[in-house]
Amino acid sequence: MLMLLLWTMAMPKYRDPRIYIAATALILFANLGANYYFYLAGDYTAVFYVDLAMLLVIGIALKPLFIDSIMQWCFSYITMINIYAAVVFLSYYFREAFPDPAYGNTFLRLIFFAAAILAFRRWVSPLYRQVLDYWHIYILPASALLLCFLGHFLGGDIRQMLTDRDSPLLFLSLLGLSVYIAIVHSLKTITGQYHLREQKLAVEAEREFLQLATTGMAARLQLMEAASLQNSRAAHDRRHLNRILSGLLERGQTAEAAALLQRDDRAGPGLAPAYCENAAVNAAVGHYAGLAEQAGIRTRIELDIPAELKVDALELAMVVANLLENALHACKRLPAGRPPVIRFICRHAGRLLLEIENSCGSDAALDAAGQPLARDAGHGIGSKSVAAFAKKHDAELLYRIENGLFRVRLLV
Repeated sequence: MLMLLLWTMAMPKYRDPRIYIAATALILFANLGANYYFYLAGDYTAVFYVDLAMLLVIGIALKPLFIDSIMQWCFSYITMINIYAAVVFLSYYFREAFPDPAYGNTFLRLIFFAAAILAFRRWVSPLYRQVLDYWHIYILPASALLLCFLGHFLGGDIRQMLTDRDSPLLFLSLLGLSVYIAIVHSLKTITGQYHLREQKLAVEAEREFLQLATTGMAARLQLMEAASLQNSRAAHDRRHLNRILSGLLERGQTAEAAALLQRDDRAGPGLAPAYCENAAVNAAVGHYAGLAEQAGIRTRIELDIPAELKVDALELAMVVANLLENALHACKRLPAGRPPVIRFICRHAGRLLLEIENSCGSDAALDAAGQPLARDAGHGIGSKSVAAFAKKHDAELLYRIENGLFRVRLLV
């Protein structure tokens, strides 16, 4: 039962159960053989010491069969011995309720161990695995409890000790149960608070993302309003031009009219290039490509983004805008003599693979999570927005800095 309990608490390394069955049979045979003489002689103190020695052998010999670290294994081992000591005492304490106390002792141990193993398998195991991850926090009370049990059991004749010190041992067993309940409950509470904190951070990131999207939409509305005003002025100017052309043609001055049309054609704005089929992404790319051209930044843009996407086109456009804006700022901060370059490539083959590469200075860096470090306070919202988009759509987001180039890849 002790070995079954230990295997329930620890994480097996091998899938073949025959390895563990063979180890159990070998240790069980050695234990029964060593205890046979002392049980017949009625020397229960010697039985306890033989079992204690066997426990030390179990703790050392069985470790290679499990993947737990040394300290995780030690914590499980200490917990097993604490349960063992409590079960030994409780079975002896309540055995008088049976007609034959000796068999009642055995039956009670079977019940107590089975209850402990069942509790671990059904309810405690997931939380206990988390306890093992924080063994350095909880090993002190577990070790102190073990020392208290050993101080009683190693204090002389074990049968007399179980008879004369039953009350202290009963309270010690209750204390041990309380200690482990407190350990599991505290970790459960801490884990719940951690999940709530993660959810709160996710909600805050989503709120920042929505706020950024709202700000971007407001900026686009302002651009549309400015474009509408510009079109109105162009239409007004066109009416004046039409009157002038009409007058020239009425007087037969066709050469002057043709020259005026050619000059107006050269002065008129050219058509914005179409980078991809998706209107929202194309608008975002066109805006930042124009800013890059004004700043003297060389760009290379090759996009294969269809009009219909599995993700929201506006959200993707906001992500592209954030990444291009970060690339634009990085290029503007380059020292003199470094040619600024922005390369934006996107391929579509069932999923979208976006890659943006730009020149960067020596101060560009990533944090421990692989995210870009914000240079100033209040910055970095764009990167958080991109991370929120990747988390929402289960996308793969990877940043890398090498050879003076900052590269981000997004697989959606």
